[in-house]
Amino acid sequence: MEHWNYLLDPLLSFWPFLCIVIVLGAALRGTHWFLIRRHPDLSSERKFPRQITMLGLLLLGLILAILVLPVNETFRDRLLGLIGLLVSGIIAFSSTTIVANFMAGILLRITKPFKTGDFVRVGEYFGRVSERGLFDTELQTESRELIALPNTYLISNPVTAVLNSGTIISISLSLGFDIHHSQVEPLLIEAAEKSGLEEPFVHILEIGNYSITYRISGLLIEVKGLITSRSNLSRNVLDTLHGHGIEIMSPVYMNQRRMGDDKKVIPKFVREASSEVSAAAEQIAFDKADRAELIENEKQQLTKDLQKMESLLKEASGEDKDRIKSKIAEGRERLKDMEQKQDELNVDDRNAEPPAAGE
Repeated sequence: MEHWNYLLDPLLSFWPFLCIVIVLGAALRGTHWFLIRRHPDLSSERKFPRQITMLGLLLLGLILAILVLPVNETFRDRLLGLIGLLVSGIIAFSSTTIVANFMAGILLRITKPFKTGDFVRVGEYFGRVSERGLFDTELQTESRELIALPNTYLISNPVTAVLNSGTIISISLSLGFDIHHSQVEPLLIEAAEKSGLEEPFVHILEIGNYSITYRISGLLIEVKGLITSRSNLSRNVLDTLHGHGIEIMSPVYMNQRRMGDDKKVIPKFVREASSEVSAAAEQIAFDKADRAELIENEKQQLTKDLQKMESLLKEASGEDKDRIKSKIAEGRERLKDMEQKQDELNVDDRNAEPPAAGE
């Protein structure tokens, strides 16, 4: 009898520990289902912070299991010290830059200063957002280059984002004192209207020693055509002023040349060339940003539709319930396909052929 008691006493002492471990395991499994497994439509980027949360909970559960482990205090302290040493080593050997960029990525998702497809300017960089990561943000520039900016750079520098509702585009030019501003301003307004800008206006920026500096501005509604619209505005300003006999040249330059007073430097009018190629400039320069924005918008809309259908599923019955389940399954498959396309787009888009003009 004493022999059996000798064997049962250790088992009975470990019984509370086993019960707590089972409860912790069930709780972690349930949390994993709640955060990750029940959301099969989550993208890898959205799943990453949930996985980090699960890692933290797993570490917390391991500490709780050690605290209730039926061993002497010295051995328990050694186990806790070992875990603390491992965590400290991971943090110490991990780059502080990685942690800072991760926290900056979370902050950018909270503040939402821009979204995929927006034109942004950060410091000396300008382009459209083609990818938003937890550690960096990718911009596609006018020259079709892809620039990965660390998220810490984005939160430590002012970010200028172009509104989807419209933006102001403008150009500046200098004209001589011999041309009255009342003659110049209507022509600049006309050039802006020809460029498709709404509510154009003119400012006199500076009265210099040798010339007057004007700035013509207007509201561009279709912001995706920003680059082409700036070019069109410059072209129409040239054509309009030259067409009305106004020479765009500073008096400084005029004073340095030997020409007659009646001689003007205005190019001869030629038939305007087709603008089909220039109209596709944004499609060539920002092809990845366009595709990324399209995929992101489709994912957001499909996610909203799935949430609505899941709400309807709770109240449906019979054939309606089966029909909604079928639509939900189809929607999740489409969402997986879009996430795969987004992953393929984000993995390596640098070797892809540029799109043909007009595609």
